[in-house]
Amino acid sequence: MKTNHIKKLLMMILIIITIFSLSSTTIYAGDVVSKADEFLQDGQSVQSPIPESTMKTMSDMVYNILIVVAIVIAVIWGLVIGIQYITGSVSEKIKVKEGLIPYVVGCVVVFGSFTIWKIVVELLSTNI
Repeated sequence: MKTNHIKKLLMMILIIITIFSLSSTTIYAGDVVSKADEFLQDGQSVQSPIPESTMKTMSDMVYNILIVVAIVIAVIWGLVIGIQYITGSVSEKIKVKEGLIPYVVGCVVVFGSFTIWKIVVELLSTNI
């Protein structure tokens, strides 16, 4: 019996809240647009605290370090796989061949991401 009264009370409260929320005629879109315009104006007037040449130099340095590390890891891992294939038995060669697919996919993903990074940096650094 009490739960029935509580359900009716909650339903009445929800109906009242719905009615009040639907009767609101305030439109906030004009305020949002004006705030967005102010935000864009503020962003255009601020100078970058880091010079563009410094950012390009830092990006190139990080890129070079990471690409060297990726190449070293890929070569070492490839050598390990090759040695396992050469010295392994027939069943071990099958396991090595199964492990070769993730190695090749990983190399494609890593070196593809470095290529995309370099292309994006070069495109963004040119003044169009």
